[in-house]
Amino acid sequence: MSAASSASAVSVQFRAAYDAVLAEWPAPVTSREVPTPYGLTRINSCGPVGAPPLVLLPGGGATSTVWGAVVAAGAGRTHRVHAVDLVGEPGLSVPAEGRAIRTPQDLAGWLDAVLDGLDGLDGLDGSGAPGPVTLAGHSYGAWIAAHYATRHPRRLARLVLLDPAQVFAGLRPGYVLRALPMLARPTPARIRSFLRWETGGADLDPAWLRLRDETARFPTVRPVTGPRPGPAGLDRFPLHILFAERARCHDSARAAATARAALPGARVETLPGVSHHALPLLAAEAIARSLAG
Repeated sequence: MSAASSASAVSVQFRAAYDAVLAEWPAPVTSREVPTPYGLTRINSCGPVGAPPLVLLPGGGATSTVWGAVVAAGAGRTHRVHAVDLVGEPGLSVPAEGRAIRTPQDLAGWLDAVLDGLDGLDGLDGSGAPGPVTLAGHSYGAWIAAHYATRHPRRLARLVLLDPAQVFAGLRPGYVLRALPMLARPTPARIRSFLRWETGGADLDPAWLRLRDETARFPTVRPVTGPRPGPAGLDRFPLHILFAERARCHDSARAAATARAALPGARVETLPGVSHHALPLLAAEAIARSLAG
C-alpha cells in the first residue's frame, strides 16, 4: 500500500473517532510523525519533557490512543510518554510505498528508527540516538517489543510486557476460531461481539469502542508473523511481565509459569479479574505502577 493510498483511506469518521479518544487524555498531547525507512510513524507524546522516556506499543487494532487510561493513572507524571501507532495497523502511521514490514527483523529496524527519532520530537539537540528507554507493549505490541529487545538490548533501560501474545504461550484454538470472522471480514458488529465475548461484557470506554468500530473500514494489512522471541537477551535489563487472569487468548497461568522458569530474574505477575483485550483500559493503575519501576 502506498503512503498516498493509505493516507486517503483514513476516513473522516476514523479521524474524528481517533481525535475524540485522544481528547480524553488528561495531559496536553503533542502529536508528530517520525520518518522511518518503512514510512511515517505517528507518535502521541505527553508528560514532562526531559523525564525518562517511555515508549508504548499497542495491541493489534487498538491504536496508540488506548494508553490514555494508563497516562491518567500516573505514567504521564513519571515519564515522557511516547505512544506509537504501529505501521500497517489502524492508526495514523503511513506505510512507505514498496517497503512493507514483513519480518520480525523489519519490525526491529522500524522500531530502531522510531527510537532514533524521539530526540527531535521534544526539540532537543538531536545530536544522536536517545539514551535507553523503557519499552512497554501489550499483546501484539509486546511480541514486537520482545523481538526488539533480543536484538537491541542496549537501547532499553527496562522492558514491560503486558499479556504478551505468542511469547510464552501459543494462542488457544478456540480464541483463533472465534476471532476469524472478525479478522477475515471485519464489521463493527463483529468487532463488538468479539470484544464482549473476550472481555466478559466488561464496561469499556465508549469513545474507544467507537474508534474500534471505525477500524473495520481501515485498509487491512497482513500482520507480521514469525517465531516466538526466545528468552535469550531478555534478562539483560529489568523485565516485568503482567498477565491477564481472564485472558481467553492463552492460558495465562501456564504462560506465567513458563515465563518464571525461562527468566527467573524477571518480575512476573498475574492481574486478577481482567481479560486480555481490556487490560490497558481496566488495569491502568497496576500498569502505571509497573511502568514507574
